[in-house]
Amino acid sequence: MQEQGGILVSDFDGTMTRFDFYDLACREFPNITGNHWNDYESGRVTHFEGLRRIFAGIRGDESRLLKIIDEMQLPAGLASDLAAFKAGGWDVVVASAGCDWYIKKLLANAGVSITVHANPGEYFPDQGIIISAPEGSPFFSPDLGVNKMAVVRDALSRYKKVAFAGDGRPDLAPALLVPPERRFAKAWLAKKLTELNEPFQAFEVWSEIPAALLKGGRA
Repeated sequence: MQEQGGILVSDFDGTMTRFDFYDLACREFPNITGNHWNDYESGRVTHFEGLRRIFAGIRGDESRLLKIIDEMQLPAGLASDLAAFKAGGWDVVVASAGCDWYIKKLLANAGVSITVHANPGEYFPDQGIIISAPEGSPFFSPDLGVNKMAVVRDALSRYKKVAFAGDGRPDLAPALLVPPERRFAKAWLAKKLTELNEPFQAFEVWSEIPAALLKGGRA
């Protein structure tokens, strides 16, 4: 373990961004969902397979997808927030069950370069977003594509302080691996942690998280 330093493991869609790519894509292309998400929720297919099928149903010019990416809304001033966070001794890594195609585009548009663990993907107008499971990754999950618990456990083995931020169902287990004072939640995750009587730090905008961690002292 490092003597000094901290790391924030963060979900992306709906956590680092205001809106999920999935929700925006379903609004723009209302016919893509079919029964795929119901199949996932009923246990007939994995989360990864359900998402793969839905994203593969997208058709249209790439400009429509780029518009959706812009609508996801990263926090204003993200690059400067990350620079201050880094100066305070903290690293950031994204752990997402989504697709790195739109994550990396959105971060690049914001002038941000951080480590991303997500499902690899590429967009083809006549094939949709083709995502693949990161089977060569040490954080591979057959269900989600990316095992967020493994990302957090790796961080715990290497950093003095580890924080986690998330909003959805895949974020519950990794959130419980970190101390409550460094467990940040909103939306479904916040509701579930409340039901379980598990304390957490609430947030609305992602930029509140590094500010809170820096306020707690240098990592």
